[in-house]
Amino acid sequence: MGPQALWRALSDDADPPPGARPDKIAGLRLRATHVDPAADLAAVAALGGRFLIPGDEEWPGQLDDLGDARPIGLWVRGTANLRYWALRSVAVVGARACTEYGAHLATTLAAGLAERGWTVASGAAYGVDGAAHRGALAADGATFAVLACGVDYAYPRGHTELLGRIAKQGLLVAELPPGEHPTRSRFIQRNRVLAALTRGTVVVEAELRSGSLVTARRALALGRFTMGMPGPVTSGLSAGVHQLLRGEAELVTDADEVIELVGSIGDLGPQHNGPTFARDLLDPVASRVLEALPARGGADTGHLARESGTPRDLAQNKLVELQSLGFVQKCGTRWELARRTEPTGGSRRGGT
Repeated sequence: MGPQALWRALSDDADPPPGARPDKIAGLRLRATHVDPAADLAAVAALGGRFLIPGDEEWPGQLDDLGDARPIGLWVRGTANLRYWALRSVAVVGARACTEYGAHLATTLAAGLAERGWTVASGAAYGVDGAAHRGALAADGATFAVLACGVDYAYPRGHTELLGRIAKQGLLVAELPPGEHPTRSRFIQRNRVLAALTRGTVVVEAELRSGSLVTARRALALGRFTMGMPGPVTSGLSAGVHQLLRGEAELVTDADEVIELVGSIGDLGPQHNGPTFARDLLDPVASRVLEALPARGGADTGHLARESGTPRDLAQNKLVELQSLGFVQKCGTRWELARRTEPTGGSRRGGT
């Protein structure tokens, strides 16, 4: 029906909407008697905030993906432009009672995203949410919190200071008007807004029953990127993430890997490799000759040529090369291994 038509239908002298139960209409009309739009607008204006509706220049168009579940409007506190910030944003969510490991991951991930110019979004709850907001703020980055209450209501109380910092440096966003308090159902409703506003959702830690998984699966249903950060297999706080990773989400370990998924073409994460050893840089023939040498004792050139499948003259040349590089040493007519295998840092063969 839309908000205006519904509001008119809730007036005492209006006909109820077709198909609506009388008890439902009575309950809605009772709630409507306490609504004071002018007071709500004045309250948010006093905080330096505003009320956005579809069609406003600042309205994030991706919320339209929610269809009939799209918010009627959003209350926003802060000076930044929500539409622009949401265009390059990632939701970082997870357990309230997170471990030190989860808090560390959330903080470093958020800081890394912020340093790369991405907005970090979360729900301002204890645990992973708070760590994500703090990581972004510490990196002087952008962050916004999607609340399950009014933008003037500090919840949880222990995050009063954090919410104040977010309002000053970032944005507080709520579907509910000023003065409204959170309830269990409102957290679930909040999660759909968080999922729709962002380009992707990363779950850091979550149990098998977790609101963070609701956010992640709503993001997946909306066609957003859904990601998870693995934890110890013995941790119940990672069990939900691991279940998500088994078929619904992409595994990520840092900000670069997140941006590689949600970013533009060319935003590639660095390639991670193990240590490179000196023998990794040898050409294939030299590697075969070296592998033909016994671990103990030595062997003559003819034996090594046969074992490596290499012509004798070529095997002799490669043995001299290996000697100059310090891999082998000559004892009379026999060759044996020299004891050295230090890593050479991050150098890679072929100049790549």
